[in-house]
Amino acid sequence: MLLFDATLSLSMLFLFSFVNVVPMTVINASAVELRGVVKRYGEILAVDNLNLSIRSAEVFGLLGPNGSGKSTTLKMLLGLVQPDSGSVNVLGIDVQKDPVAVKRLVGYVPESPRLYEFLTGIEYLDFIGDVYGMQTEEKKARINEYLKGLQLEGREGDMISSYSEGMKQKIALISAFLHRPKLLILDEPLSGLDPRSARIVKDFLHELKGQGVTTIMSTHVLEIAQALCDRIAIMYHGRLLALGSMDELRQMAKLPDSGLEDIFLKLTGTGDIRAIVEELLK
Repeated sequence: MLLFDATLSLSMLFLFSFVNVVPMTVINASAVELRGVVKRYGEILAVDNLNLSIRSAEVFGLLGPNGSGKSTTLKMLLGLVQPDSGSVNVLGIDVQKDPVAVKRLVGYVPESPRLYEFLTGIEYLDFIGDVYGMQTEEKKARINEYLKGLQLEGREGDMISSYSEGMKQKIALISAFLHRPKLLILDEPLSGLDPRSARIVKDFLHELKGQGVTTIMSTHVLEIAQALCDRIAIMYHGRLLALGSMDELRQMAKLPDSGLEDIFLKLTGTGDIRAIVEELLK
């Protein structure tokens, strides 16, 4: 159950008013399908024969150590990186055949968003709305409500170059939400956000799920993944190491009462943390 204080409730009302009201998508339908996907960078095998199905209207966590292939996988979903072999299907579209059609339906926040810092916040969001072909009045209304909800109202006329990292992250998130995408791909989406804004975004993603939106999230903050995600995939050395709900992952790791951090460390073979710390203290 979601718990709201009065301030959060007001902000969430601003954002939820812009959630597209559509019939609930059948939870077992697939929003994303990867089959036999391989990607190399020279001698480095970044993604190794990845087979993965992500359901519609679920919040899906894609986790793994640095260099495990997560970001490459996310970029292949968008057509930003081409697989060497295998197929990638997003929302019923073959990404290799029509990457532009996929981009129209997806909202994306990369791990380190690169914004046009010579623009003001409002100019940048207006530009993003135009890229997606939004109608002027609808675009203006949505931008204003997101600015209110994420406490950027009054700063939208400032140059992005003057923003804090958290403010830039909010602009990146608004850009992803603005056109009501059917799929959100978020790489460290809460990075730099203050606790209030992080809570708003987490609860907003939960509400979007109820409207049939699929969210794929990659994060190293495992508490966030555990709290938000319906299912979690753990990648390791480019391969899919584990996949399931928290209960299923606990069974795989044989850690029935543990949180995601302990499960992750055990499954990836990095559970000898204490020995490493003691060695560093010598």
